[in-house]
Amino acid sequence: MSQTQYAQLDAWIDAHFDEQVKFLQALVQVPTDTPPGNNAPHAERTAELLHSFGYEAEKHAVPSDEVKAYGLESITNLIVRRKFADGGKTIALNAHGDVVPPGEGWTHKPYGAEIENGAMYGRATAVSKSDFSTFTFATRALESLGLPLKGGVELHFTYDEEFGGEKGPGWLLSHDLTKPDLMIAAGFSYQVVTAHNGCLQMEVTVQGEMAHAAIPDSGTDALQGAVHILNALHALNEGYKQTTSKIEGITHPYLNVGQITGGTNTNVVPGKVVFKLDRRMIPEENPVEVEASIRKTIEDAAASFNPPRGGKQLKVDIKRLLLAKAMIPLAGNKPLVDAIQKHGEQLFGEPIPAVGTPLYTDVRLYVAQGIPGVIYGAGPRTVLESHAKRNDERVMLEDVRRATKVVARTLLDLLS
Repeated sequence: MSQTQYAQLDAWIDAHFDEQVKFLQALVQVPTDTPPGNNAPHAERTAELLHSFGYEAEKHAVPSDEVKAYGLESITNLIVRRKFADGGKTIALNAHGDVVPPGEGWTHKPYGAEIENGAMYGRATAVSKSDFSTFTFATRALESLGLPLKGGVELHFTYDEEFGGEKGPGWLLSHDLTKPDLMIAAGFSYQVVTAHNGCLQMEVTVQGEMAHAAIPDSGTDALQGAVHILNALHALNEGYKQTTSKIEGITHPYLNVGQITGGTNTNVVPGKVVFKLDRRMIPEENPVEVEASIRKTIEDAAASFNPPRGGKQLKVDIKRLLLAKAMIPLAGNKPLVDAIQKHGEQLFGEPIPAVGTPLYTDVRLYVAQGIPGVIYGAGPRTVLESHAKRNDERVMLEDVRRATKVVARTLLDLLS
């Protein structure tokens, strides 16, 4: 491609950047807290906005009974297909619209999309409604050149990444609604991600026996039992630090207990405690072995807990909530990596490394179908810097602008 064509892409994006910012603001201003996960209204709004650009979005509503059994309220996934001449590759651009609830401590309105000092604030400004705009305007810029391109672009806007993606990209792929040759998923501007961790989430129910607090030995304290089990899990977690990944950007496995509930009143010995754990798996690990190890640790700890003489033996029930496999690079991703690194370095003025990330994403679902993919989009260098999943999430608008140019140039390289 010529530098003139790249410059024309850049100029189109600059000329339409105010429009892109307003598009992103409109997307952020429609809440998509997941849970509860009533995300169909956002898909409708997105489709409406896309229609104003001349893009028709296919609306793929996941059946209500499936969504509710999944633990959410509504999901409508969108596909926009922009086809060129035969003989080229189809490149999917995927971003997710669902987000974790805002939580507390915000100094800006979580859904205000307010702009201050060159940054837009709001839930999903960085992850990943920003890339609804990046991918849409990169595609529009590409088409503005009027060149004889081959292949096509598909915009995949989906709504359950926070729950594992099975009813988002997983659902679209399993229903044969799409089969791209390559894909790019929402990411950050200063690196192209080629691998990521897997994730196992489990719910553990610890069953003891309720008793009056005045005579605690007549029951089995489920909370004490849960603490005994948690101590065993935390000891296991310490050992994970000795297992390291060979992939830059990924360190070691780790385990987090993020939620615990139980008990009925302050004057009652708890009869049941439930906790949920999250185990991040490096790409080198075997998920089956990881799950078996955690189950054995829990069961052995429960068996070794000594109840009072009058109490019942502790019982545990272990339920898998999510098993997201790691993303392992496919050899076919090289054209994506090469193009993003080349244009990223030109536009950001620094090398764009190809690394792994400790997160897990929907890309793994495409890769599992043999579709090479990478993670790249609008955002800062680190998740911490973006405040994703924390208060005052934000994205620098200049990063949005330059990432849009990188994606547009990459599409031009691969579809010409």
